[in-house]
Amino acid sequence: MSALRPPAGRTASPRTARAINDRLALELLQAQGPLTASQLKELTGLSRPSVADLVERLQESGLVTVVGESGADRRGPNARLYGIVADRAHLAAFDVRTHSVAIEVADLLGVTIGSTVLPVDPLGDPKRTVSRSVALLERTARRAGAAALHTIAVGAPGLVDPATGELRATGQLPAWHSALVAELRRRLDVPVLLENEVNLAAVAEQRLGSVRDRETFVLLWLGHGVGAAVVLGGVLRRGASGGTGEIGFLPVPGTFQLPTASGCGGGFHSLAGSAAVCALARAHGLPVPGDEDDALAAEAVVTRARAGGKRGELFLDALADRVAIGVAAVCAVLDPGCVVLGGEVGRAGAGELATRVAERLARMSPLPTEVRAGTVAGSAVLRGALLSAMDAAQDALFTPDV
Repeated sequence: MSALRPPAGRTASPRTARAINDRLALELLQAQGPLTASQLKELTGLSRPSVADLVERLQESGLVTVVGESGADRRGPNARLYGIVADRAHLAAFDVRTHSVAIEVADLLGVTIGSTVLPVDPLGDPKRTVSRSVALLERTARRAGAAALHTIAVGAPGLVDPATGELRATGQLPAWHSALVAELRRRLDVPVLLENEVNLAAVAEQRLGSVRDRETFVLLWLGHGVGAAVVLGGVLRRGASGGTGEIGFLPVPGTFQLPTASGCGGGFHSLAGSAAVCALARAHGLPVPGDEDDALAAEAVVTRARAGGKRGELFLDALADRVAIGVAAVCAVLDPGCVVLGGEVGRAGAGELATRVAERLARMSPLPTEVRAGTVAGSAVLRGALLSAMDAAQDALFTPDV
């Protein structure tokens, strides 16, 4: 937990001690759900009067309220269950893609109360796309009963410059992605967090998905494009320019050319991006849906291939051959011990694809590495964005002045 601590060698003043205790109680309520005063006493190690005082302070601040009763009798002060006031603040998350903008609105505890998706014409007017996206967020929040938003988090492809916090597109990504973030900040005048979408997916998988037991891992994103998120020792690593994990540009065998600074064609993207996955499926005689978003088409192909049949098995074998090349390169440099296959294709491949990649990786690399499929339901990017917005909002609301 990140409760406040007094500087080393100094004794906390009564005011600082109260702030530390309040923050600790709030984090316990957030992590474990409603608790009684007796449970708070046991978990914090505070005296009964101290717990009574902090509960009173938190109720007066509007952060905590009685949400029910516990125990056999379900009567009296000792039975009261205290919980965080979830509608004390509202959050929003964006998953920005080439063909769509997905939005979720949630309460302070990250529970979704509204969601929507806006289809986007990649060749359409960028200003209109930005305006429609912001207006859609406002309508979605209003319908969900969120009169005002506290924090917004946006996941988008590309590099997020660590120095400026601005989005720098790589390859042929739409310029309106960064314009959307600027417009959100201008129109709504609230904190807007910006993060690479693959990094947000890794946050979701570590907190809610397949790597809750791991402090070090790499998430390999297999979707419209390819990318990786690197978590070492529990810390998300972004690199000097925010480009850690841009493995679409990784030179690999089996492609028609080398990638360039302005485009990842010929890199790992050309082996494992969704367009390449669809082409591989056609080469194996598998039908490919005529979806404008080839990430969804690739997801559908991989899902059907898992259902069985010789052609499906051969296709998955060939796909695993390709994916393993990128995984082996990442492992040779980072030795993460665990790689998660995420994105539309990675999650659709589930255990069947992960097992195949692991088998090939074991033949290519001497480093012991688990390969797991991502398990976060729905959009891992949206879920990671909501978690990031929730952390930021709670940090602001749960930290009293000392």
